[in-house]
Amino acid sequence: MTQRRRVYLMRHGSVTYFDENGIPYSPDEVPLNETGRDQTTAAGRSFAAQNILFDRVITSNLPRTVESATRVLTETGQKIEIEQWPELTEVRGHSLEAILDDDLEDAFTSAFSCMAGEHCRFLGGESVGELMDRIHPQVDRLRADPSWDTVLLVLHGGVNRALLSYAITGQRHFLGNLEQSPGCINVLDVGHKRNDWLIHTINHAPLLPLHTHTRLTTMEEVLHHYKRSRGL
Repeated sequence: MTQRRRVYLMRHGSVTYFDENGIPYSPDEVPLNETGRDQTTAAGRSFAAQNILFDRVITSNLPRTVESATRVLTETGQKIEIEQWPELTEVRGHSLEAILDDDLEDAFTSAFSCMAGEHCRFLGGESVGELMDRIHPQVDRLRADPSWDTVLLVLHGGVNRALLSYAITGQRHFLGNLEQSPGCINVLDVGHKRNDWLIHTINHAPLLPLHTHTRLTTMEEVLHHYKRSRGL
């Protein structure tokens, strides 16, 4: 029997998307904040404690994923080139200013609801269907490459949901309520047959494995901070 290969799928660590007044920073440029640095360092220590080595490390082209992967590699002591795949960047939103007050909650949260439809748009921008059109071919591309046994992917909340949903269902479904906490680790094995995925762990957060810090989704927390800019 051919052995499955191992995929460690992380979300980048925590970042600060808005200033104290709720004004957004550029989402393509934000670095990890102090909490995010602690989260990704803790993830790296988890890998190091079990002597896990990666054949490849892949991120998107955004600084927060590259910085997260770099911190993991520092803790594991590995010197390995980080591959940046721009196709794996986060789901793209539209201008926040264009969203009416009454539509904010739906714009922030509908794409990450349970079994979100392909027509659902993230912050009025990219749709769930468009996101899957980007992510599924990249998953297939990675699987088609026989050169690796263990890979670390450090990506984004929406992208991780698309990848996990593809692995779980083998179809064009998007399970939006698969929460992805900052700095979390998912553990998957993949075989050679198209639907041969084995899911071991979803949303393991090394610093807070029981998720006692909140009962809000990531996007609900982001919405709470953004509302300050509108005095809501």
